Amino acid sequence: MLDFKKPTIDDKQWVDECLKHLNSFSCEYTFGNVFVWHTTYTTVICRYKDFFICRCGKNNNYIYSVPIGTGNFADAVNQIIEDAKSYGITPTFYGVTEYYQKLFNEYFPDQFSFEFDEGYNEYIYTTEKMAELRGKKYHGKRNHITNFKKNNPDWSFEILNKDNISECIDFHGEWIRHHADDSDYSYEYEAVLETFENYDKLGFVGGLIRVDGKVIAYTMGEPLSDKVFVTHFEKAPPVIQGAYPVINQEFTKNCLMDYEYVNREEDLGLEGLRKAKQSYYPEILLKKCVAIYNG
Repeated sequence: MLDFKKPTIDDKQWVDECLKHLNSFSCEYTFGNVFVWHTTYTTVICRYKDFFICRCGKNNNYIYSVPIGTGNFADAVNQIIEDAKSYGITPTFYGVTEYYQKLFNEYFPDQFSFEFDEGYNEYIYTTEKMAELRGKKYHGKRNHITNFKKNNPDWSFEILNKDNISECIDFHGEWIRHHADDSDYSYEYEAVLETFENYDKLGFVGGLIRVDGKVIAYTMGEPLSDKVFVTHFEKAPPVIQGAYPVINQEFTKNCLMDYEYVNREEDLGLEGLRKAKQSYYPEILLKKCVAIYNG
């Protein structure tokens, strides 16, 4: 029987040990992502032997993570199947990449169906390209950055730390007030506050841009592995031309060059977000699916 609980910051060590065995570049499987969004998605976690397992949802409407860790994968999946059956629901798994789809088919032949949604594909870029923005296809990005620096000669970049976190919170709160008609942004704000409250313990890394001494953009995320960094949050005012390209490039140049890739997450099917992410020409478009048990 699986014993689920709310995640706390004290769970980070054992969860990270399990996630070292992740065979994916997916942003869904980082402790920070699970922890800071646990209220929004009603997420609970479980340690089963040497596996980490997540369950999201409420009112007996649950969806499960792929079990990540070492040991008998089929056994861990069977435990999840039994947990789902105890609620009278169809066992369903999220964040299933090609590697894990093959495992499901290997251990449970003809017992799972797979559903894809392009909105949940993840955009992964090489840090070198994001830092340098070379070539014709990045001409527009370079122009935006040049115009930003020309129009804001007093701009500066800083590493995010305990001394400037409060300014980022104030900036994000102001950003939210301009988007008060969208409740999704208030959920995001809760996750941001959770992140800042546990920033150092989570091992997050971030940066900000100032203009005339005032914070006008910030970004932050966490390592997925020694090879991949995940950018979870990025905020800038759309009315300031070049603000987003500048925070993106400066953060990459100053903080991410030890990583080969940066995962900038999904577009969630939002046309504007999709256009923005595609404009950076991802090296990898990581496809994920939902696995539905029908055995």
